[in-house]
Amino acid sequence: VGAYSHSKGHKVFRDEVAAWLTERDGFEADPDDIFLTDGASAAVKMVMQLAVRGPEDGVLLPIPQYPLYSATMTLLGGQSVGYYLDEEAGWGIDIQELERAIGEFKKSGGTPRAIAVINPGNPTGQVLAREVMEEVLKFAEREKLMVLADEVYQDNIHADGKEFISFRKLAKELGTTTEVFSFHSVSKGVTGECGLRGGLVHCYNVDQGVIDQMYKLSSISLCSNVLGQALMASVVTPPPAGGPSRAAWEAERDEIYSALKRKAKRVTERLNNIEGISCQPIEGAMYAFPKVTIKGYVMKKAISYATPADQIYCLEMVERTGIVTVPGSGFGQKPGTFHFRMTILPDEETLEKVLDDIEKFHNEHPAGWFA
Repeated sequence: VGAYSHSKGHKVFRDEVAAWLTERDGFEADPDDIFLTDGASAAVKMVMQLAVRGPEDGVLLPIPQYPLYSATMTLLGGQSVGYYLDEEAGWGIDIQELERAIGEFKKSGGTPRAIAVINPGNPTGQVLAREVMEEVLKFAEREKLMVLADEVYQDNIHADGKEFISFRKLAKELGTTTEVFSFHSVSKGVTGECGLRGGLVHCYNVDQGVIDQMYKLSSISLCSNVLGQALMASVVTPPPAGGPSRAAWEAERDEIYSALKRKAKRVTERLNNIEGISCQPIEGAMYAFPKVTIKGYVMKKAISYATPADQIYCLEMVERTGIVTVPGSGFGQKPGTFHFRMTILPDEETLEKVLDDIEKFHNEHPAGWFA
């Protein structure tokens, strides 16, 4: 791993990723359509560089959304075109909301270039239904938008009756001409090797000339780190069935999945039992994103500091309890609403204590802590 690789990534690793995509989606993937990157973030930035030509170009981004996208748009000088996820519908995508967002952007003189979809959702934890994804692809084809399919949490599905479907697979089934860029990462799933920075993007329906330009962009930094490339290939290539380590791998994987499923259900239940907090079902990913009613002392402090109330709420929480959460204002949210993101990853005993402390904190926050 101490030598440079091909700028797209070592061919042996791209072959393994292509084999995984072929098995997952039911049709062949070409390793030449795959780029191995320093985490999915680098792949997202590379594709967005292609989308944004100047300040009039915009990309539709979900609200709430992992701020990689809005920050990258700011860096590239393009425009973030927000579309609100429907919280009451489990953070689903409403096509009428997409039409509103793109229509207003066009009226302002902007040129929409792409739509980003995070599935399963971060920070919202939803798993999109096939019917919704089909509508998104049809919308993208009508509007001539490329689709940025952030699918890094595809192995983290917790809700019964929910399944992950890739945009690549669905695009093939629908026969759409829409360009689909699919992102994956070693940082999620059951490995969580965030620091090794391994990721990928697969290009579907993408013109060879565009792929050539991506190759040039990748060549600027010679190649992504080779250890991350190897790990990305390893994550999507489990031990062979019947091999000496397969049983141990399956047992460990199943134990992690079972625990995550229990914790997703338990966190949802506990948060919804706190007066003034409501949480949509955690169907996938690794987070809860509850809506919170903020009152009294914390709200007055937020007004006096001219700071979002959920930011003050989260700062007070870490000071009073030691629990680190992220305010919803960091991800975007509908005006007048407040949220925070918390992870479901701690062990179950620790998580119960965390939820106890959150409940106590929330019940105390209106009066403050002056006794």
